Amino acid sequence: MRMNIPEYPEFAPISLEMRDCLYPSLNLLRDGISEFTFSNLYLFREAYGYRVSRVPGRTLVIEGSKNGRSFFYLPCDLPEREVFDELMASHDYLKNLSPSQHERCRVALEQWGYRVEEDRDNFDYLYRRADLAELSGKAYHKKRNLVNAFLNSYSYEQKPLTEANVPDAIAVLDEWRDSKGIEGDYAASREGLERFRILGMRGCVYYVDGRPAGWCLGEPIAKARMFAVHFEKGSEQYKGIYQFINQAFAQALPAYFRSINREQDLGDEGLRQAKMTYRPYGFVEKHRVTRP
Repeated sequence: MRMNIPEYPEFAPISLEMRDCLYPSLNLLRDGISEFTFSNLYLFREAYGYRVSRVPGRTLVIEGSKNGRSFFYLPCDLPEREVFDELMASHDYLKNLSPSQHERCRVALEQWGYRVEEDRDNFDYLYRRADLAELSGKAYHKKRNLVNAFLNSYSYEQKPLTEANVPDAIAVLDEWRDSKGIEGDYAASREGLERFRILGMRGCVYYVDGRPAGWCLGEPIAKARMFAVHFEKGSEQYKGIYQFINQAFAQALPAYFRSINREQDLGDEGLRQAKMTYRPYGFVEKHRVTRP
């Protein structure tokens, strides 16, 4: 069943039936913003209360809220000024103005009286697939040591994610939640695993000494030039498991994926430091638009 997207100013909650309408437009976006995929929007629909509308002939509008503040996305294009002013009046801010939109529209937005600011906490980290797959050179010395220690300590196996081994991945996810004592992205991760096929996602499951030990899940973005890793979980009883998964999954990806998008750090200093140790070659820069 295909569900049409309502026309602005009407909004409707994002549902699985909207995939055929939303996926083509989002898949053609070239900037590579990790949030702007159907699977990401769908899997986090409850966390952010996502609802969607469309401005005929112009763009999609996706609204949500975080920490009590309302925001909206314009993934494809900006609408005419009248509609944009209405959206800014009814929401606290525009989130994730893309690099191409920023280059094209920043001056106009500022002339309209809005503030356009860099949103560093939401920059997506970009890595060369070959760098993560090879871990060569002095910069990756510590990563190589951790991976080599893992390889020398355990008997391991990598399997493509299939319906048959989804329960194994969920077992790792359950262990992750229990060990952390938090929900985190558990609900989105689990649904991503359970519905990976219909959402167009792909991944791998990792085994240590025959037991499920980790998994990774993501999807092609930016016209399939880039691969976004949305979820990655491992059992921390195995030292080096995350470094191993990072490298093994990069090696398993087809070579036509030259870049891997490992999403944002959300302002978490520990996560930022960890992401920087993998030496990103760049970022998908995002901007926020607010009223003065």
